[in-house]
Amino acid sequence: MRNPKYIFTAIFFSLNLFSQKYDKTVFDLVSKYENEIISLRHWFHENAELGNREFLTSEKIAGELKKIGLSPQTGIAKTGVVALLKGGKPGPVVGLRADIDGLPIKERVPIKWASKMIGEYNGESVPVMHACGHDTHIAILLGVAKILFEIKDQIPGSVKFIFQPAEEGAPAGEEGGAELMVKEGVLKNPDVDVIFGLHIQSQIPVGEVYVRPNGIMAAVDSFRIDIEGVQTHGARPWAGVDPIVTSAQMINSIQTIVSRNVPLTESPAVVSIGSIHGGVRSNIIPESLYMLGTIRTLDEDVRKNVLNRIKTIVKNISEANNTNSKISFGEYYPITFNDPVLYDSMLPSLKRINGEENVNSMNPVTGAEDFSFFQKEIPGLYFLIGGLPKGSDSSKAAPHHTPDFFVDDSGMSFGMRSMTILALDYMEK
Repeated sequence: MRNPKYIFTAIFFSLNLFSQKYDKTVFDLVSKYENEIISLRHWFHENAELGNREFLTSEKIAGELKKIGLSPQTGIAKTGVVALLKGGKPGPVVGLRADIDGLPIKERVPIKWASKMIGEYNGESVPVMHACGHDTHIAILLGVAKILFEIKDQIPGSVKFIFQPAEEGAPAGEEGGAELMVKEGVLKNPDVDVIFGLHIQSQIPVGEVYVRPNGIMAAVDSFRIDIEGVQTHGARPWAGVDPIVTSAQMINSIQTIVSRNVPLTESPAVVSIGSIHGGVRSNIIPESLYMLGTIRTLDEDVRKNVLNRIKTIVKNISEANNTNSKISFGEYYPITFNDPVLYDSMLPSLKRINGEENVNSMNPVTGAEDFSFFQKEIPGLYFLIGGLPKGSDSSKAAPHHTPDFFVDDSGMSFGMRSMTILALDYMEK
């Protein structure tokens, strides 16, 4: 009997060669549409909107999809847009996703198409900017839709284009993002077999791609700790119960969770307190305070351990200090997990279309992505592409979520051809 490993290798090799029939066509179509897609990117950047409020963005996306010849569905997960492209031959259904929301940040980048948009965040009027590159993601996916529509008769399967709102989080008290899209059935009718997504990065040079199997981005759990004491004069602390001292002890103990309870050589984790509110004067011990924090993990067992440890610490330190305390958990994104079988299957495609020397393995990052909600349901592959202008110093590039964030238009062609080829190669395989 022949070794199954070699049989698989032979089949895979022949399929990979067969898939190359699309490469020249894809390169030519990327070149054909690149200027149009860059113009669209500028429009989306200039008209940035916050999560669940992407009304102009959604309308523009739907209009562009109709121009292509597709029939978009709107109002998915409030402001999302979805369109299905049916190929000329039977085959699997591939999902391609782009996030569409901006952030409450005032832009400082000196470009003609800088955002001057205003939105509402936590009841306040705020400037809005695409400070994480979602404008490029929208334009890239529209470009992919244009390319695939031109060759739809050759496609052995279907492609579902998913334009997702509220990746950065829904407004307080609202549902949103990928989790709501899944709940509303975006991966059904027809059932999506696999899903691909990308993120442009300001500190990765244009032309480079970064990817890894298994956990690529962390799970995130936000939390709030409320501590109730007894108010008293700062000169007579023994007459009250001090929530500030209690909070200090909790913070110190919480910081030992990672260093003393997590096997860091196997999986990293982060626990951070980012905000503490309590008290009004130097000589008054307040009645109460609250703290806000975040937990980042890359392993589900580690996550459960960290959550249990923080609950125990809050309970025991509160009791030791005679305070009443409560911990509550808020926003949660699962681990962004690249299916290892899908990764092994599609890595040659990324290398072939971008050049093997430009596709890099990476360490996991402690940022989070709600693309993970799609990956909980079906196999998915998420990867990073470069947006740093060639010849620039990556150490001087502004990070994401800052007023000076910038990614270059030239990075979008790599995104278009990567997403297009992943879809085509998967359907061929």
